[in-house]
Amino acid sequence: MEALLNTPVAMPCLAAQQKPRVAAQAAHLSGLRRSSIKGSQVACRRPSLAKQRLVAPVRAVAAVEEETKVDEKTAMLAINAVRFLSIDGVNKANSGHPGLPMGCAPMGYVLYNEYMQHNPKHPKWFNRDRFVLSAGHGCMLQYSLMHLTGYESVSLDDCKQFRQWESKTPGHPENFETEGIEVTTGPLGQGIANAVGLAASEAHLAARFNKDGHKVVDHYTYCILGDGCNMEGISNEACSLAGHWGLGKLIALYDDNKISIDGHTEISFTEDVNARFEALGWHVQTVKDGNTDLDAIRKAIDEAKSVTDKPSMIKVSTLIGYGSPNKADTHGVHGSPLGADETKLTREALKWPYGEFEIPNEVYDAFSAAGKKGKAVEEEWNKTLEEYCGKYKEEGEEFKTLINGVLPDGWADELPTFTEKDKPLATRLHSQTMLNALAPVLPGFWGGSADLAPSNMTLMKMYGDFQKGQYQEKNLRYGVREHGMGAIANGIALHNPGMIPYCATFFNFTDYMRGAIRMAALSRAGTIFVMTHDSIGLGEDGPTHQPVEHLASFRAMPNILMMRPGDGNETAGCYKIAVLNNRGMNQKGYGRPTILALSRQGVPNLPGTSKEGVEKGGYIVHGGDGKPDAIILATGTELGLAVDAAKELESDGKKVRVVSMVSWELFEEQDQQYKDSILPPDVHARVSVEAASTFGWLKYVGFKGISLGVNQFGQSAPAPTIYEKLGITVDGAVKAVKSLL
Repeated sequence: MEALLNTPVAMPCLAAQQKPRVAAQAAHLSGLRRSSIKGSQVACRRPSLAKQRLVAPVRAVAAVEEETKVDEKTAMLAINAVRFLSIDGVNKANSGHPGLPMGCAPMGYVLYNEYMQHNPKHPKWFNRDRFVLSAGHGCMLQYSLMHLTGYESVSLDDCKQFRQWESKTPGHPENFETEGIEVTTGPLGQGIANAVGLAASEAHLAARFNKDGHKVVDHYTYCILGDGCNMEGISNEACSLAGHWGLGKLIALYDDNKISIDGHTEISFTEDVNARFEALGWHVQTVKDGNTDLDAIRKAIDEAKSVTDKPSMIKVSTLIGYGSPNKADTHGVHGSPLGADETKLTREALKWPYGEFEIPNEVYDAFSAAGKKGKAVEEEWNKTLEEYCGKYKEEGEEFKTLINGVLPDGWADELPTFTEKDKPLATRLHSQTMLNALAPVLPGFWGGSADLAPSNMTLMKMYGDFQKGQYQEKNLRYGVREHGMGAIANGIALHNPGMIPYCATFFNFTDYMRGAIRMAALSRAGTIFVMTHDSIGLGEDGPTHQPVEHLASFRAMPNILMMRPGDGNETAGCYKIAVLNNRGMNQKGYGRPTILALSRQGVPNLPGTSKEGVEKGGYIVHGGDGKPDAIILATGTELGLAVDAAKELESDGKKVRVVSMVSWELFEEQDQQYKDSILPPDVHARVSVEAASTFGWLKYVGFKGISLGVNQFGQSAPAPTIYEKLGITVDGAVKAVKSLL
C-alpha cells in the first residue's frame, strides 16, 4: 500500500487532453503527494498549526488531540476514500454530482476530522460547530464525511442507497431525513444565507448568556459554497448583512472550481469575488491549491478563526472532478456519474486499489479522531454548563429552557382578548400587540423586518437593535433584503429548538422571498412570516403592491400554515398557533412555518371570534344555532363584511351562518364530523368573500356556490373605492346569497 501511495500520479490523460490548468494541477499533485507522504515541509509544519488550534480549554482536550493525530499519508488516504465513496454512490444511483466531492474532499476532511467541534454519536449536542453545504448538489461529500466520522444516520448501506426512495441519503441534504444535517440545501445560495442565521444565533446567545470564565455558547459555523451560490442574489443579500453584523464565527470556504452546468464560468461569471466580499466587510483569503495542500487550508482556517470581528471567506481553488483523467475540469463531471470506464481510470490515476464501496480500516481509524475529540469536548462543555448553572441559576434555567425548546408555563396567557367594545384596529396593529406581549415571556423570540418596521409594526419595544457589538438585542434590521431575510430567519429557527424567529415585509413582496419560504416549509423550520398590507385594501399604492394570487399560492404549498385573521382575537389565536407549530406541537409532530396575512385597514372586533376557534382553522362566528339556509365563508378584513351581510339577510327572514376560514390547513386537519358540523353537506347555498383570487374556494362553496374575490390586478385608488368597484361589499354578498336561495 505504501508503495502505491508513494508513486507519483502523473495522470497522462489529464495532461494531454485537458486545459493547461489541469496539467499543472496534475504535475503539482505528483510532486506534492510524494513530498508530503515522505515527511517533507508539509508534514513538518503541521505540529505548530495543530498547536495553534488548542487554544480555549472548552474547545479541545490536549491529550485527545495528541492521541488522535493523523499523519499526512493517512490523511491523503482518507481524502481519497471520501472521493471514491462519493464516486461509487453516484455511479450506483446513476445520478448525482461527483465533481464537487472529488474537488472538495481535502477541505471537507480538514473540517470534519480536524477542525469541527462535533460529536457524531450525539449530533444534536448544543455547542457543536455547525456545517452547511450550500452547494447541496455535492451532498455525497457530506454523506461520505458523516459516514466515515461515525454518524449512525449514514451507514455504508445508506451510501449505497443514494438518491433512492426513503433513503437517508437523498439527492440534496435534508435536515429532516438525515440526523447531522443542519439545514436543507439545494437551491443555490440558500445554504450560505442559512449559515448567516446560524452564526447570528450563536452571536446572540453568546452575548446573552456567556459570563467571564463560563462560555456556554462558543461554536463556529462553517459553510462550503460554490460558484452558483455566489451568482445567486440571495448570497449577496445575506453576506452583506453578515459583514455588517461582523459575525466573526462564520467561516465560508468558496469552492472556486470555475465550472457550472453550462461550462466554464468565464462565459457568464467573471467578477472578482474576493473584492466583492472585501467590500461586504468580510476577511478574505485565497488557497491556491485546494486539491492537495492541506496545510494551506489549515493555515487559512486558523487565520480566519483569529479574526473575530468579521466573517471570513476563504477562496479555495480546486479542480472539479479531481483525479478523473478525462472529465476533470469539465461540466461533464458536474452533474453526471463518471461511469465504469472513467472510474477505473480514476482509480488508477489516484492509486486507489480498493473496490466499489470498499474502505480500508486505516481510513475508519483516521476518521475516528473526530468522534474521540467531539466526545471529550462535549463532556468538558457539560461540566462548564453544570458550573454555570450552579453559579448563575436564573440564567442557567433560562438557557436550558431555550436550548431544549421548552415553552414557559402560561406563556399563551399573555396574549390579550378583545370584545366588540374595543377600538377597531388594523390586524397589523394587533400583531404588534402580540409581538410585544410575547417578547418578555418567550426567551427565543426575536426578529425583524425588511426595512418596513414602521409599516409592518414589528418592533419589540423593550429591546434594542441586534447590531455589531450589541448582539444581545432582539430587533433585527434586515434592510431591503427580503430573500436573504427569509433564509437567515430559517437558519435562526434551525439553530436550536428554542429559537422562534419572525420576519416581515408586505405580503406582495413574498414574491421576492418565496424560495426561502418554501425551504422553511420543506425544512420544517418554524419561522413566522409576518406579512402586512395583505390585499387591495392597502389602496393607493396600487397593483404593484396589492397581493392577489398570494393566498392561493401559499395554500397550495405543503407543510405551511397560511393564516389570515379577521380581528384582534383571531390575531392572538394565530400567534399562539404559530408558536406551537414552531415547536412541532401539532398533528404532524414536527415544525412548520406560519404566514400571517395582516391588514392595513382597520377592522372591528367581532363578538363571535375567539382564539379557540382559530385552532380549528374554520369555525362559526355568527348564526350557529340550527341548520342555516345559507353560509358565508370569509377571512381577514372581509369577515366583518360577511357578518354585516348575514344580519341584513336575517332581517329578511333568512337564517345565515358566517364561518371564519382563518386557516384552511388547520380546518382540513379536523375530523369529518367537525367539518360537517361547520359546513353541513346538505346546505348548498354558500358564498365565499375574500379580497384575493377565488382560486381554491370551489372546494368549500361547491359547484352551486359563488365566490366573491379579485381575479385581476388591483387599482390605484382609496381602498373603499376599489372594494366597491370590484363588488366586494355587503350588498354584493347579500345579492350573491339571494341568488342561491
